[in-house]
Amino acid sequence: MSGKNKHNNFFDRFSAAVTRIAGSSTAFITALALIIVWAAMGPLFHFSDTWQLVINTGTTIITFLMVFVIQQTQNKDTMALQLKLNELIATSKTGSNRLIDVEDLTEDELKLLKEFYVKLSEKAKKENDLRTSHSIEEEKPDKDVPEEDGDKKA
Repeated sequence: MSGKNKHNNFFDRFSAAVTRIAGSSTAFITALALIIVWAAMGPLFHFSDTWQLVINTGTTIITFLMVFVIQQTQNKDTMALQLKLNELIATSKTGSNRLIDVEDLTEDELKLLKEFYVKLSEKAKKENDLRTSHSIEEEKPDKDVPEEDGDKKA
């Protein structure tokens, strides 16, 4: 295993563990207890600037580091979810394979795709039959929407 893979693997495991721990009730109770202890020590330190600086610095550092840890875990979870959805689409007989890797589309392309699904929804409502299924393949694109080379039918 290369050094980069070892580092990534360690960070994956570390991020997952920290995210699990930080989201636990124990972590919440610990944080609450620290704040109560800090607040209770206020009169002892005459509510000085240093007393305030301790909590401000501590929370800023923890927040800054947690952003990266949580984002890494969320990125990994999102990728895993996308792969699972891609597998469901790929194995579905009625699903459109055009939706595999849909997360890579631009915002405008996603809005256009949503318009197609709204049309399918309206079509299904008109039919009033819960057993009928429709696919994005049924809808014809607007005239100003160019077809991809692989989408043209002979």
